[in-house]
Amino acid sequence: MPRYAQLVMGPAGSGKVSHSTSTYCSTMVQHAEAMNRSVQVFNLDPAAEHFDYPVMADIRELIQVDDVMEDDSLRFGPNGGLVFCMEYFASNFDWLEECLGHVEDDYILFDCPGQIELYTHLPVMKQLVEQLQQWEFRVCGVFLVDSQFMVETFKFISGVMAALSAMVSLEIPQVNIMTKMDLLSPKAKKEIEKYLDPDMYSMMEDNSATLRSKKFRKLTKAICGLIDDYSMVRFLPFDRTDEEGINIVLQHIDFSIQYGEDLEFKEPKEGDEDPSTDYDELFQSKADS
Repeated sequence: MPRYAQLVMGPAGSGKVSHSTSTYCSTMVQHAEAMNRSVQVFNLDPAAEHFDYPVMADIRELIQVDDVMEDDSLRFGPNGGLVFCMEYFASNFDWLEECLGHVEDDYILFDCPGQIELYTHLPVMKQLVEQLQQWEFRVCGVFLVDSQFMVETFKFISGVMAALSAMVSLEIPQVNIMTKMDLLSPKAKKEIEKYLDPDMYSMMEDNSATLRSKKFRKLTKAICGLIDDYSMVRFLPFDRTDEEGINIVLQHIDFSIQYGEDLEFKEPKEGDEDPSTDYDELFQSKADS
């Protein structure tokens, strides 16, 4: 049977270490527990400081940013240290394999570092994806952006381009999520709705007057057109206080990696209630939508 993985990514501050990815992982673990579902977290951030959820394994057992920065022979700063750690990790996938074991039907959230260069012009995360796929994992990227950052058009376009960079680099199904919706005011929530399923052309027209440079205006219009024409990026809202919304996010991710399709049907024991699984409801709700 296949195994399943979410690569939980996002710019620093989108919810990682109190950043969004860690907040997201914590929320998903609690949600899975309420559904009697087994979901585990693997920390891949060598600069992480603490978690409010249990981890099955931690990259800091292999290497830590602080140790790299304190090494007199390396003399790295925080960003260089993190890149060094991740490249060291990529050369030690045997350690990762040992940590993961060989349990069928595993569902693991990989809490990834927030530095965007890891997904844009370094091969480390692509190498990780390819290795997981060799181990029969079905992998989905989960790209988080802070909803408080996305309430202006040009900031939104910047967030879209970051998400798109990860999609192009990793070449896996990707679900894009706006986090911290619970922190927005009612007015801001209403305003941000147009960014969840955006009409990029209309958005560009509404804001073209603020662009003084004709070249920049033309470039921005071309970017918006590309995104709109190919429906390349859409966002789901994520409010950690909204169980139904969390379930919708999980359904989209499960659907993208076909989670549950290979599970065997179990006959109900006498006296048991109808055992129709969450997966039946998941795929039926997806079909209905």
